[in-house]
Amino acid sequence: MKKLIVCGSAAILMTGLTVSVFTTAEPRDREYVAPIVAPKPKHDAAAIERGRYIVKTAGCNDCHTPGYAGSAGAVSEDLWLTGDGLGWQGAWGTTYPINLRLFMQSLTEEQWLAIARKPSRPPMPWFALRDMTDADLRAVYHFVRALGPSGKPAPEFAAPGQTVKTPVVRMPG
Repeated sequence: MKKLIVCGSAAILMTGLTVSVFTTAEPRDREYVAPIVAPKPKHDAAAIERGRYIVKTAGCNDCHTPGYAGSAGAVSEDLWLTGDGLGWQGAWGTTYPINLRLFMQSLTEEQWLAIARKPSRPPMPWFALRDMTDADLRAVYHFVRALGPSGKPAPEFAAPGQTVKTPVVRMPG
């Protein structure tokens, strides 16, 4: 009898807790749900500065920062690497420079190293990343993560022949 009372009480308590959790939770639209974020790494100031230097000199901003190339780099750092809606179109379809600041939030350093060394769609010069040292790629990772998430996702890839609604740079081949 005592066991029955304890089990019954536990069941009532759990039901009450479940109801309270679901009735007090704020309803949210899907786009407002926070993405999964990788654990925040400890940032080393020297690595962040090295990453900033690499991002500037390797041309990452040229595509991944709106208006960077056209303004000769006169874009505030708080807009760096937020992706772009300008598509690059060729035989492969239409690609867009992703928002690295959002993308990197869900990656660990090791995941970044693996992704950076894999081929990606044109015109991304993936081979430049492939040839960087682990230390350089880690510096880029720490710099981008230190900038923090900002902006919105870039448009999705469009297959060859698929119509897009954004401006594009047409590339031969």
